Amino acid sequence: MGDLREILQNLSNEFGPAGRESAVRTRLRKLVEHFADGVEVDALGNLLVHKTGYGSVPRLRVLLAAHMDEVGVMITRVEKNGLLRFHPVGGIEARQLLGKRLIIGDERVPGIIGAKPIHLQSEAEWEKSPDLDGLAIDLGASSDAELSGKVKVGDYGVFATRFSVLSEDPGWPTVIGKAFDDRAGCAVLVALLEGEYPVDLVAAFTVQEEVGLRGARVAAFRSTPDAAIVLEGTVCDDLPQDEDEDGPAVTKLGAGPAVTIMDRGHVAHPGILRLLRECAEAEGIAIQYKTPGIGATDAGSIHLTRDGIPAATVAVPCRYIHSPAAILNLQDLADTVQLVGSALQRLSADHLRRLT
Repeated sequence: MGDLREILQNLSNEFGPAGRESAVRTRLRKLVEHFADGVEVDALGNLLVHKTGYGSVPRLRVLLAAHMDEVGVMITRVEKNGLLRFHPVGGIEARQLLGKRLIIGDERVPGIIGAKPIHLQSEAEWEKSPDLDGLAIDLGASSDAELSGKVKVGDYGVFATRFSVLSEDPGWPTVIGKAFDDRAGCAVLVALLEGEYPVDLVAAFTVQEEVGLRGARVAAFRSTPDAAIVLEGTVCDDLPQDEDEDGPAVTKLGAGPAVTIMDRGHVAHPGILRLLRECAEAEGIAIQYKTPGIGATDAGSIHLTRDGIPAATVAVPCRYIHSPAAILNLQDLADTVQLVGSALQRLSADHLRRLT
């Protein structure tokens, strides 16, 4: 688990908003190229890693996908006073931004999203959610001229959070960092590529998931897989509930990998879903199910490609995704590797033919 934590740490700390994933891609390539039979980067920027399976041919070809991009911001205007106006890149909520630190552009210029001091707010302002259009990034500059050459319109920014360990307790090993959606899935995919399987793998580290599942569509079309498993970091809802609530609606930290049954863009293939359940039982891995029709993953694009691709999503539960920092349990991360690795060992054409 130590190596897995280090992989996650390095990936989490990289700068990689949707459309600007090059730093993440470079690090991933260095991590996986010695496991691969072939590595390529397509026209959109997806990193595609090919690994030949063992055993007789024909072998199934399986696409494993995890997206490299994270939510962030794009600079839309530099004010004369040096403040930066911005537009969200991916799903970001304004209330989570006030007073948060960012790094901007190729030079990774530090800044903060300004917040009006409570002393200057009216009672009406206390009760009102902030408007994204009214927020600005402060780099501590006195004017736009001071920023010339450092930051320009079209530059991207991401949260400045650095990875750290919260608990080393073997019963509850937890870490905090940015972009666990989906650097957690990327870490799982790196770990899986160390194994050997009776299927041919195409590991796709995809781009631009947060702005419309774009890279996955191209990767799936190019790789022509027989099946696909998407690796994600997904939302937790395990914080204290009201007394009259039955419990969390989505997933819990520390309760194992989350297998999606249905989301807004995809219904899990019944045969692969059955396989994942069988593997969890055989391996003694606790799993949980993401049942509400919320969110979407690369599976939404992949399963509709060409003649249709049987697909499923397995995710690492994370608290506070799409915020400046998320928390995950490292045992959930390791169990996700074990579950999907077991599924790759057992996957057969019979699983893909099962539609009930």
